[in-house]
Amino acid sequence: MSGSYDDSVGVEVSSDSFWEVGNYKRTVKRIDDGYRLCSDLMNCIHERARIEKGYAQQLTEWAKRWKQLVEKGPQYGTVEKAWHAFMSEAEKVSELHLEVKGALMNEDFEKIKNWQKDSFHKQMIGGFKETKEAEDGFRKAQKPWAKKLKEVEAAKKAYHAACKEEKLAISRETNSKADPALNPEQLKKLQDKVDKSKQDVLKTKEKYEKSLKDLDNTTPQYMENMEQVFEQCQQFEEKRLRFFREVLLEVQKHLDLSTVASYKNIYRDLEQNIKVADAVEDLRWFRANHGPGMSMNWPQFEDWSADLNRTLSRREKKKAADGVTLTGINQTGDQVSQQKNSSVSSYEKSYGAEWSDEETNNPFSSNDAQGETNPFDEETSPTTEVRVRALYDYEGQEHDELSFKTGEELTKVEDEDEQGWCKGRLDNGQVGLYPANYVEPIQ
Repeated sequence: MSGSYDDSVGVEVSSDSFWEVGNYKRTVKRIDDGYRLCSDLMNCIHERARIEKGYAQQLTEWAKRWKQLVEKGPQYGTVEKAWHAFMSEAEKVSELHLEVKGALMNEDFEKIKNWQKDSFHKQMIGGFKETKEAEDGFRKAQKPWAKKLKEVEAAKKAYHAACKEEKLAISRETNSKADPALNPEQLKKLQDKVDKSKQDVLKTKEKYEKSLKDLDNTTPQYMENMEQVFEQCQQFEEKRLRFFREVLLEVQKHLDLSTVASYKNIYRDLEQNIKVADAVEDLRWFRANHGPGMSMNWPQFEDWSADLNRTLSRREKKKAADGVTLTGINQTGDQVSQQKNSSVSSYEKSYGAEWSDEETNNPFSSNDAQGETNPFDEETSPTTEVRVRALYDYEGQEHDELSFKTGEELTKVEDEDEQGWCKGRLDNGQVGLYPANYVEPIQ
C-alpha cells in the first residue's frame, strides 16, 4: 500500500501497519462510522416497531372478523365459548404487541437518538468535532516523526544513487584498461571519477545512517504520542459499544413477551376456556332449546266464544298453514345463552368470501346436490324481504310474537295480513309476528 503525509509528500507506505504515515485515518474514520451505526440501529428498531404495529392490527382485524362469523354460525354452547377464546387471545396479544411497539419507539429509539446527539457534535464547516480532534491529535503526534522519515527517504535515495554511480565508474575504468586507444590522461580522469564516486558513497552512507539514527531516536516519543491519541479514540468507541450493548439488552427485554406475566396468563386462560368445553352440556342445551326438550302447546279442546273467534284470526290460520316454527318460548333457567335460529344457508352466505366450495372436505358446503335438506332452514317466501326500523317498543304478548325496542332494525319476510300483522326476522334469527304499524321501511 502507498500513501503520503501532508508534511512529507513522497514518503512511501510499505505496509498496512498502524504506525505507517497516514494509516491512523482508519481509526479516525471509526468515529464517523459510530454516528452512522447509531442511525442504522434507530432505523432497525423503527422497522421492528412497524412490524409489531402491523401484526397487532392484523390480529385485531382477524379476531373481529372471526368473532362475527362464529356468532352468525351454527356453533353453540361451551364449544362456541372455547372458539371465542381464540379471538380473545388475539385481542389481548395485539395489545401487548402495541405496547412493545410503544416501548421500542418511545424508549429505545429515543434513547439512541439522544445519545447520538450528545456524543457527536456537528461543525459549521461539516463533519464532527470529535473526528477533527482525533485527526488533529494524530497529525500532531505523527508530524515530527514523519519529517524525520522524509529525511531518511531522501538520504537513502542519495546513497543508492551514489552506489550506482560508483559501480558505473568502476565498470568504465575496467573497460578502459583493455582499450589501447585511450591515453594516460583519459585513464587518469576515469580513475579520479572512481575515487570521487567512492567518496560520495561514503558521505551519503554516513548521512543516511545519521538520518536513520535520528529517526530511531524520535520513534519512542512518536509511538507514545500516537498511542495516547489512539487510546482516546478507543475510549470514545468503548462508550459507544457499551451503550449499544445496553440498548440491545433493553430491546431484548421489550421483545421478550415470555417474561411478561400477563402474556402467560393469556394462554393459561385460553387453555382453561378450551378445557371447559363440555360436549354433554352442549347436547343437553340443544335438546332443551331445539329438540324434544322444548315445550309444546299441545292441541286441547276449546269451547267456542266470540273472543276465541277473534283470536283465531288470519294470524293464527297463517301460522298453521305456513308451518312456521316460532322461537320466543322461555323454557327454564338453563336457557342462559341466546337462541340462534339463523339457517345454515345464511351462514354459508357469510362465509362466501372465506370458504371455497371446491374443497372436498369443506364442512360448510351445500348438501343440496346430494338431495339432503337441512331441518333448520327456513321456508323461503316469495315475498321480497325488506329491512324495517321499529317506531315504538313492542313486547310480544304471545310466544309467536317478536319483541323489539324503538330504533331496532329487523327484516320483514312477509307482507301485512288482513289483521294488521307482519311476519319478520330479528337479526339474531328469531322469526315471529309483529304489528305492521309499529315499524317503517328503511330508506
